[in-house]
Amino acid sequence: MRRLHDNNSGFTLIEVLVAMVILSIGLLGTASLITGIIKGNKVSKRISTATVLAQDKMEEIKGAGYAGVADETDNYNTIDDYPLYKREVVVVPLGSGMKTITVTVYWDSDNSSIELKTILAQ
Repeated sequence: MRRLHDNNSGFTLIEVLVAMVILSIGLLGTASLITGIIKGNKVSKRISTATVLAQDKMEEIKGAGYAGVADETDNYNTIDDYPLYKREVVVVPLGSGMKTITVTVYWDSDNSSIELKTILAQ
């Protein structure tokens, strides 16, 4: 006849420890993944903001027209609401009534940047 309750029906200490180790490894992996996602989102936000700042300056330059464009620099803490960014405009005459306009936006102490270029004609 079989007994309904066996004295060996519980978990051993080793089984519990092994389960805890496996669970810990899984949780550490998840924490690492979440940290990577948060960092990626921060970088994406910085790139998006820098791109918008460059596009805004490019639109301003196009509105000013061929004669109204010149080299300029907006240093860190000089762009309203965006103290972490620096923006530079470089104008290179091409002759034949054309200029190449390059707008570069920097962040992270000039370690990161994006660049937009266009050509203006008279």
